Amino acid sequence: MIAINDIHKVFNKGKANQVNAVNGITLNIKSEEFLVIVGSNGSGKTTLLNLVAGSVIPDKGTIIIDDNDVTKLADHHRSQWIARVFQNPISGTASDLSILDNFRLAAIRTKPKGLTIGINDQFKQQVKEKIATLGMGLENKIEQSMGTLSGGQRQALTLLMSVMDSCKVLLLDEPTAALDPRSAEVVMRTADKLIADFKLTAILITHNLKDAYNYGTRIIQMSEGLIINDLDSTKKATLKQNDLFDWFG
Repeated sequence: MIAINDIHKVFNKGKANQVNAVNGITLNIKSEEFLVIVGSNGSGKTTLLNLVAGSVIPDKGTIIIDDNDVTKLADHHRSQWIARVFQNPISGTASDLSILDNFRLAAIRTKPKGLTIGINDQFKQQVKEKIATLGMGLENKIEQSMGTLSGGQRQALTLLMSVMDSCKVLLLDEPTAALDPRSAEVVMRTADKLIADFKLTAILITHNLKDAYNYGTRIIQMSEGLIINDLDSTKKATLKQNDLFDWFG
């Protein structure tokens, strides 16, 4: 599904503050695989995610998504395959628009935009039913401005919006980092269910070792722009939470 071949990325090349962020990574991610990436700050995990997303273009190497060479494509050209949830709950939503309007924009993310937003009773009911699955009581507040919601509410809704339009890959960039523990749990449970229900290929970056242990079918650890641990589904199933702490010990 995703083939990353000998990818390199250097920032500020030739300067005193040069950063060798990703150093020749080759990584194959199978269809419907849920990959978790962990690593300390500066390990290169966010750069790797940005390379897959297209917000950063590699200096060397190739990236193939669903048999398409996307190496030189910018992020908006990869939207037909990729949806992304950012660390900041404000990102990915329009604060001044209603919940309903945000969902409608998400539903036409990869489609040609006309002069009308195209909301009808059927669409409203569809949105209400999706939101009701969160158990947050927001299904009766779809006319409320997105900017009035808490970070946890916005992040949970952003996850739902990510699958309103067709996508095959879901990128989760530390989606719970800015949330309280209860909201974080709702967001991760929701993400896990959506990935399974929609048969998505997913990549999660997290500093939360509990989430890294509880979620995903494969886990890798990065350090200094390289992959230093890679556990497939069989090995991850036997992983103990203390083993993860030992990786950083």
